[in-house]
Formats: sequence, C-alpha cells, structure tokens
Amino acid sequence: MRLRMPLVVGVVLVAGLIAVSVVVASRIWADQDVFLRGPVAGAVAAGGVLILLAMVAFGLVRWRISRSYRKGLDEAESQAQQERRRFLLRLDHELKNPVQAIRAGLANLEGGDLPSDAANLIRSTDAQAIRVGRLVGDLRKLAELETQPLEETEVDVGELLSELEGLAGPERTIKIVTPQAPWPLPPVWGDRDLLSLAIHNLASNALKFSNEGDTIEARASEEEGDVVSIEIADTGRGIPSDEVSKVWEELVRGSHSQGVPGTGLGLAMVRVIAERHGGRTLLKSQEGAGTVVRLELPALRSSSRG
Repeated sequence: MRLRMPLVVGVVLVAGLIAVSVVVASRIWADQDVFLRGPVAGAVAAGGVLILLAMVAFGLVRWRISRSYRKGLDEAESQAQQERRRFLLRLDHELKNPVQAIRAGLANLEGGDLPSDAANLIRSTDAQAIRVGRLVGDLRKLAELETQPLEETEVDVGELLSELEGLAGPERTIKIVTPQAPWPLPPVWGDRDLLSLAIHNLASNALKFSNEGDTIEARASEEEGDVVSIEIADTGRGIPSDEVSKVWEELVRGSHSQGVPGTGLGLAMVRVIAERHGGRTLLKSQEGAGTVVRLELPALRSSSRG
C-alpha cells in the first residue's frame, strides 16, 4: 500500500492542477477578445494541460528512477556485507588449524640442541604465528559483532568504567571521572559485554600508545539530546593529523604502531559496537600531545524502559 501512495498523490495533484488551470483560464478568457475564444481558446487550454501533464509525469518518472537506484544500492551494499562476513568466518576456519600446526611443529624443534641463530628464528616465527592467529580471531569477532543478537539490559556506565581500575597494572593508573551528585549519570540500554569490550579496547589503546607518567582518564557525562558520552583521554604520543580519519577502518595501524602489539581491529570493533547500539564514535588527537576518543550512546530514560 505504501508503495502506491506516491502514485495516488501524483494523480490527485494532476487532477487538482487541471481543475485550477481550467478555472483560471476560463476567467482570463472571459475578459479577453473574441480571438481567445472558441477553437483558439480550446487549443490554448489543451496545450497548457498537456504541458502540465508532461511536467508532472516527468517528476513521477524521476522519482521512480531515483527510488529504484537507491533500492539497488542498498541491496548491493547488503549483499557485499554478507559476502564479506562469510569470507571472514571462512578465513578463520581455514587458517586456525594450520597456524596451530605450525606452532606445534616449532615447539618440537625448539626442544632440540640448536644453534642460537636457529633458536632465534624459531622464536621469531612462533611470534608471527601467534600474531596471525590473533588477527584471524579478531576478524572473526568483527564479523560476529555485526550480526550476533544483542543481549540487551540496563547498563550502568559507571560500573563499566570501574572495571578499568586493574587494567593498567600496579605501576600505572587510569583516573575515572563520573558524575555522582546532584544528577548521577543515567544508564544506557544495551549489551553489557559488548559495551565493556568497547571501553576495554579504548583504554587498552590509550595504555599501549602512552608511556609511564602519562595521564590517562576515563570519564563519562550526560550531554544534550539524552546522550551519555564516554571518553578515554591520554597524554601519550598522539596521532598524525593525516591518519586521524582512518583510525576506525579495519586493519589500519598508524605510523606510531611499530613495536606496539595489536591487529589494527580494536577501534573497528568499537565502531561496530557503537553503531549497533544507535551510537557513534569520535576522535580528536594531536601528535605529541595526546588523544581523546569518545563513545556516544543513547541514554535510557524511565519513560523508555520496559
């Protein structure tokens, strides 16, 4: 029924315009010379109506073409996403066993009496095998994040941030800032495990790209428009300006990543989790000064619960 509504509206519009044209034309012709009456007047009126019909028909055709084009793009994008997810899941299946076999073989070799250069080569190869295994595992997680059902519940953001207290280890701390009074932070509605994973990934990034003595803060606040904002800020090495726009893409590692463990998928996971919860991600950074990453989520109000 909804698909026919534009056509019905178009027909009604045409009929209305024709009626208005006839009335206006009759009033004009009534005040003109005899030349504009009779057959000539009829021809003029018919020509005007035909032009009007042509304009309306052209508009309807353009609307149908535009609608079909958008529908085709949406279907193509959906199909591409499904194929991509299938590929990532198959990649995990095909590579997991070979990686495990390689590591097992390297472990057997390492137990023998080997020259130091051979032992170093084995350790280096094993480290790369571990990295490939983690990469494949993270790709699988990313594919699953895009489709797995959300186990939604009321989530206390302050509790999620408090879980970061032990993440930094004994020699480093993450300062946690959340409003308590007079207006405490409202909860959000979502999958607690996934939101915890997103915040954990942001905090882990801040730790990896900052040094001992740098400040790291995890803070949350309520913004206008019923939005809960979660920020992880650090005074670490920062990100070059030409790399900031790429940080949310998959498998992207910045120029400061050399020697830092990771697969380049942590922030991509955060982006997917935010989008699935109706939120968004933002990032500001200055090279040599630090980075602020923001996760915005819809606040849960008492009127929307249940």
